[in-house]
This record gives sequence, structure tokens and C-alpha cells, in this order.
Amino acid sequence: MSSIFTKIMKNELPCYKIFEDELTFSFLALDQVNLGHTLVVPREETNHWMDVSEKSYLQVAKNSQKIGKAIREVTGCPRVLTTAVGFEVHHYHLHLIPAWSVADLSFAKATRRSDAEMIEIQKKIIAALIATS
Repeated sequence: MSSIFTKIMKNELPCYKIFEDELTFSFLALDQVNLGHTLVVPREETNHWMDVSEKSYLQVAKNSQKIGKAIREVTGCPRVLTTAVGFEVHHYHLHLIPAWSVADLSFAKATRRSDAEMIEIQKKIIAALIATS
């Protein structure tokens, strides 16, 4: 059975896409800890980060760094925190969370944002990515 992330990558479910390549796919988290919270997912559907192929794992890291810089630029946050939790979806994914303090790593803060807010931050992150490539 396909994970929700595989369904998103196959366009079976909507998302606010940020970036994709042959090995990875990234999009805004549905519940935003802080506006700009993005997930970077390998196309390879693997439950645990230790089981992802090295090639996919390294591409997630490489793209996370690029996307993280764009998030930092458009949000003005001093840090973009990363975490791979993995209990809610059985498909390895890395969270990129704009942060002003370590408390911003709390998923209890996550909230749904309006479509307008999500589209606005999506456009800003994509524009920052394009400007640096």
C-alpha cells in the first residue's frame, strides 16, 4: 500500500510543492509549526531513515540544505531546524522548520494555515530557490 507521501508524489493528493528531482520531492507540511515548515521526502518509499539507499539519503540532505537556505532567507529565521520523526507516516521524511528558538521544534505548535498563507510562502521559497540556482 502506498504511503500518503507516495500518493502526493503521484499527484493523487494535493500539496504545496516546493521542489522535486529524480530522487526527492519536497512540499509544505500540512500542519505548520512555523510558516515555511517543509518536508523533504525520498521518492523511494522506505519506512526508516537507516534503510533508505545511500544515494536517496544523500540527495535528501543535499536538497534540504538548498531548501533550508531559501526558507531562512524568506522567513528571516536564524535557524532552520531538522528532524526525522517518522511515527505519523511510514515513509522517511525530513522536516525543515524555521525557528527562532529550540521551542520551535515542538509539533504541539503546528497549525493549519490558510490557503493564501500557504501559497504566499510557497511562492517566496520557490523564488528564493530559483534565485540561487
